[in-house]
Amino acid sequence: MRIRVVVLIAAASLAQPAIAQDGEQLAALVNGYRAAPGTCEGHSGEPARPLSPEPALSAIRLGAGAIIEAELERAGYAAELADALFVTKAGSAKAAMASLQKNYCATLLSPGYSAIGAYRDGGSWTVVLARPAAPPPSITYPDWRDAGRVILDGVNAARAAGRTCGAQQYAPAPPLRWNAALGAAALGHSEDMGTHRYFEHKAKDGSLVGARSQRAGYGWQRIGENISFGQNTPQAALDSWLSSPSHCANIMNPDFSEMGAAYGMTAERKSGVVYWTQVLGKPR
Repeated sequence: MRIRVVVLIAAASLAQPAIAQDGEQLAALVNGYRAAPGTCEGHSGEPARPLSPEPALSAIRLGAGAIIEAELERAGYAAELADALFVTKAGSAKAAMASLQKNYCATLLSPGYSAIGAYRDGGSWTVVLARPAAPPPSITYPDWRDAGRVILDGVNAARAAGRTCGAQQYAPAPPLRWNAALGAAALGHSEDMGTHRYFEHKAKDGSLVGARSQRAGYGWQRIGENISFGQNTPQAALDSWLSSPSHCANIMNPDFSEMGAAYGMTAERKSGVVYWTQVLGKPR
């Protein structure tokens, strides 16, 4: 996934709640400008196709130092390209649009974007422009258990060989066994992230992996969880974990003896978001 990261320096005002209608009005003004741009940076602007309103882009909130990539991941929006434009001290959508047109006309007219979200917070306005990632190819492993066992095989190969995770060297470790209850816990969390479009270890009901594993029927002495976002195959998900020191450390931890893994997708699948969860445990 390729993302252009924009770090916002100015903090959004928290004096007033965001007004959805104002965001929609500003998005409409942006599309009006794309249809008949007039001049941009001293030249005649080329008309561009209208941007599709995207609720997920309007729902994210970007404050001081926020990184758009992280916020899009939390919203469950897979983007190939994304930018955020920020305006302060504008009392209306028209005033915000005038400022955007003056300072960011080339970005507003870029044909690379196809979706838009906008919101107002007091006198501050944020416009998020994006091009969603292409939908993934058909998943090779239609049953989540098959995908989970591919991950299990790869995990056991890594444990058998030993591995360096960041600066930490791990000796070879015994293989993990597949556990159906841990698989069910992994599936539940992956599907919940896909359904509600978020990317966090804490589920929307407030539960963490320990509680979710117990709920699935697993009594544990030790429990751990790896999650990932956007990979289209189980091998790609495993590779992402093994390349991250903390996730790799979970996989190589000799105190774990069992695991389960699964994937879930956004319900409409139109944005191509795949969520992966691996749960590692040691039973009581």
